[in-house]
Amino acid sequence: MPNEHNLYRPRHSPKQRTALTCAVIFFLAPALAFVVGVRPAPFENRALTEFPSITDGWGFFTGLASWATDHLPLREAGVEAAGGISTGVFGDPPDVGGGARDTVGVQPGDGPPQEEVPTELYPDVISGSDGWLYLGEDVKARCNPVKDVNGTVAALNKLREAVESSGRKFELVVAPDKTTIMPQHLPASYVGKECAEQRAAEFWNRVPDEADAIDLRPALADAEKSTGEPLYDAIDSHWNFAGGLTMTYELAERIAPGSTSTWAVEPDGKQAWPADLPRLLGRSAERQLTRYTLAPDGGEDRTRYIASDFRTQLEVEQSGDPVEGTIEDKVGLIADSYTQFATPFLTAACRDVSVVHADTVAEGSIDQIVELLADRDVIAVEFVERIVTGGASALLRDDAIDRLAAALAANPR
Repeated sequence: MPNEHNLYRPRHSPKQRTALTCAVIFFLAPALAFVVGVRPAPFENRALTEFPSITDGWGFFTGLASWATDHLPLREAGVEAAGGISTGVFGDPPDVGGGARDTVGVQPGDGPPQEEVPTELYPDVISGSDGWLYLGEDVKARCNPVKDVNGTVAALNKLREAVESSGRKFELVVAPDKTTIMPQHLPASYVGKECAEQRAAEFWNRVPDEADAIDLRPALADAEKSTGEPLYDAIDSHWNFAGGLTMTYELAERIAPGSTSTWAVEPDGKQAWPADLPRLLGRSAERQLTRYTLAPDGGEDRTRYIASDFRTQLEVEQSGDPVEGTIEDKVGLIADSYTQFATPFLTAACRDVSVVHADTVAEGSIDQIVELLADRDVIAVEFVERIVTGGASALLRDDAIDRLAAALAANPR
């Protein structure tokens, strides 16, 4: 085409060369990364999509896109870069999931009443002020309860009776949600705010008294003042080691009053810990947690930092002569992920402690429960608020409590 024609475009203009270079880099960078050894790894709180089977029919072709996306080298870096640009440059909140619409900023009156909000509209993560993130399940669980508070109290008291009728001591502790302890960074409006606040208020007004549960909120407030640090941080839904230590103090005083009078606690450096909320957004980040030592007799540090999800039983027994400030009874703790921040101190405070996940007990047969708990003198249960406030824990089902009762009754103390 002649240069004078108004549709003429040079074949290799500087702009075209720049675009071509960017395209080559874009498409070849992942391939080059793969050649030098970079391999994709799961980072979105789920496993990578598996290669589709040829037996899937048309599903083989439709599944290829998801597999190729998940197995693209450097994808995690790209997702984090995109999120950083979106939040840092354009000021957009992070992608918090929970459906196609942005449910973080829903105002009162936007759509159906809150008690009728479909569960898929509750975000996975609530974006708060100053970079704080909150687990959306804290709100969703309160607004969509399995049991009302009457039913939850009844189930907790039935659980207590199942243990105490076998001659064992029973203690119940509730780990408060981050939304309960650190609400100051929550947005002014979010899906489920009204019903979540109402449910939490009713729960905390009734359960500590009516189910004789340890209310950790005052002790956690005192611990925050004494340490000078928040016990829950901006990018995780759990408390930290100071929170776990606080739980250990309160539990020890209920099991053996006065046992903590000789305890000596000191900070012991920092420990990196993966944060859970960024992973729900397709990113990765770490918390830097302050560790502590605990000397029950004021002398030797007896803490043990043992990582476990308690799906299989964690049992630690101290050797040697009894030490002042330790609990002599065999303690069995039925717990969830919050207790992993207490185990360093529980293993120091108890001569013989066993920890197992609530779901493991709830789903186990009578024989399995006997194996896990029959030799325990004290059985304590730790629930995080979001799993118990709506009665959703599998351990609060009648059939689970009945199996626990039968197992313990067959092996009384």
